Amino acid sequence: MKRITLFSGHYGSGKTNIAVNYALKLKKSGVKTVIADLDIVNPYFRTKDSAKELEEEGIPLICSPYANTNVDFPALPAEMYTVICDKTLHAVLDVGGDDRGALALGRLRPSILLENDYEKLFVVNFYRPLSRTVEDALEILREIEAADGIPFTGIVNNSNLGKDTDGKKVEDTFQKAEELSIVCGIPLMYTSVERELEKELTEKHGGMQFFALDLQRKYF
Repeated sequence: MKRITLFSGHYGSGKTNIAVNYALKLKKSGVKTVIADLDIVNPYFRTKDSAKELEEEGIPLICSPYANTNVDFPALPAEMYTVICDKTLHAVLDVGGDDRGALALGRLRPSILLENDYEKLFVVNFYRPLSRTVEDALEILREIEAADGIPFTGIVNNSNLGKDTDGKKVEDTFQKAEELSIVCGIPLMYTSVERELEKELTEKHGGMQFFALDLQRKYF
């Protein structure tokens, strides 16, 4: 387990949902956990939307003071630097996949690379319009790496169609996820699915790693 885990991907990939669930699982395993939202503008689902659930589990949330407002301003709170300074913390970072997300991460990048105790996971949903093919997903992955300067270390297949997702739709993306892993040279860490599908798919594909989402949102 790395001390810092970063989740990044294109808008709509589901990276925030994955980050929140991962933080909850870390905390339940007895790890001192904090989650930080570096998606500094305000599109789509924000970590702030899960503030109540995080607070109930005793997980501090660090995010822009303008999160979930109409203010579009790239500001980071001073508390963000506790992610770097407090080595007793296991930090989960939700990182925006565009230039402004890279700008926010850039302030922490030198310290993250120097400590070298991080995992950066590329979250991909092959059912999203801009990442339907392996080539499209690879282009997004490379663009994010070029923008924020931190190499990815793994891939999370989060392919879904929201409430219309069934086991077959998830299985249909297995080959694409494996191909993406091969062409970019980093491992496929796991496929994320809601809890009931995790049981079904594990029985059918016992050798694969699945990540069950206990806290599921309507946003994908």
